[in-house]
Amino acid sequence: MKNSEITGLSQEELVARIAEETENLVKLKFAHTISAIENPSRINKVRKNIARLNTEVTKRKAESATETK
Repeated sequence: MKNSEITGLSQEELVARIAEETENLVKLKFAHTISAIENPSRINKVRKNIARLNTEVTKRKAESATETK
């Protein structure tokens, strides 16, 4: 997921997307523990997507906090 796509999402969509990606990460880790998955770099990609989404949420919270002051 690109940063331009992330910035286009609403706050609710971001939270929902974080939940989906976190669930996906848990499933990937479990599958990799049971038997090696075909492409283990997918785990890193999902982790980075979660970090990007969390960064956008934090950025928006900081922007809204500065606007209210």
